[in-house]
Amino acid sequence: MPEITNEITMMFFKNEISAEFAQQLCEDADKVLEFVSQVKWKDGFVCRNCNHTNYCEGKTPFSRRCTRCKKEESATAHTLFHNIKFPINKAFFIAYHVCMLGDEFSSYTYSFQLGLNQMTCWKFRKRIQHCIAKVDKQDSNTIQGILLQTYE
Repeated sequence: MPEITNEITMMFFKNEISAEFAQQLCEDADKVLEFVSQVKWKDGFVCRNCNHTNYCEGKTPFSRRCTRCKKEESATAHTLFHNIKFPINKAFFIAYHVCMLGDEFSSYTYSFQLGLNQMTCWKFRKRIQHCIAKVDKQDSNTIQGILLQTYE
């Protein structure tokens, strides 16, 4: 079983996340949070409030708190997973299938498989498609590009 840190050190092009690794992430919300935090802060933490680079652990798992201004930022803040109201591992499942596999399952299929409301699945899939369109405009197919897009 590959370690998350080994997967993170790669360049993360669409075809470089193995199905086995994605399956591991879909099973555990903490693993998804760790993955997202490592992708998000791959180049190091920079506080969005004061641009300070030193941090300590935040109160929530995989969050970071600036040591200068004490502003805390979660791993999902300003990412594709920002402000979702359902488990992040289920969100990652949808994102993986839409982004990496190119599967066009209906929102009813996701709803049935994950036990979520159909409209929730539909809205999140639309968010993902919007983020993919932003990334394609920037001519970048990296996972960082997709995960770090915010939906407006």
